[in-house]
Amino acid sequence: MSATDAGERVLWGVGTSRTLRALWILQELELPYEHRRITSRSGETLTPEYTRLNPSQKIPALQEGDFVLSESAAIVNYLATTHGAARGLCPPTAPRERARYDQWCFFSMMELDANTLYVIRKHEDLHQLYGEAPNALQAARDGFARQAHAAARRLTHSGPYVLGENFSGADILFTTCLNGALRRGIELPQTLHAYRQRVTARAAYQRASQLNQRDG
Repeated sequence: MSATDAGERVLWGVGTSRTLRALWILQELELPYEHRRITSRSGETLTPEYTRLNPSQKIPALQEGDFVLSESAAIVNYLATTHGAARGLCPPTAPRERARYDQWCFFSMMELDANTLYVIRKHEDLHQLYGEAPNALQAARDGFARQAHAAARRLTHSGPYVLGENFSGADILFTTCLNGALRRGIELPQTLHAYRQRVTARAAYQRASQLNQRDG
């Protein structure tokens, strides 16, 4: 990676499942980038410099010259779309295939991430900030388990990856949600354990996981 190439693309953020998504797609595509290892809840996302880039003051954010993109799913899909052709990682273009891709992405981001895992994070991991909410926690855990079984049924009919034979950005989003569930002791169907084992064996995932370590 040359200094010039690295300076053209910057990824901000480290240490979360959402930064892992961005690092993973960068590793799959083997793109050059500079990694600014700022962390959440450290004050680093509140600086004037970072707030100008991302007014939401959250990580990750991708910077390419004067183009800045936040939201981990958007970063995954943008990089896959713009750089994924040579590696078979572009999202599908046929309307129904693209709709299936979008379905998995939206399912992962909403049903698994926002509606369940983030509720658990707020009221379990960060209960000192957001308060204890045992009913909401139990509903979130039950909700993830229910949706995991739905995903397992879909996966049984698709193939080794969520879209069949081809790995895609939708697998990145889905797998990071499964990781979050396992960290919190949520039981997954065996189909999803086998799926996760296949996906996390990828060299790009292994590299991204190392780069995502806070003390890396």
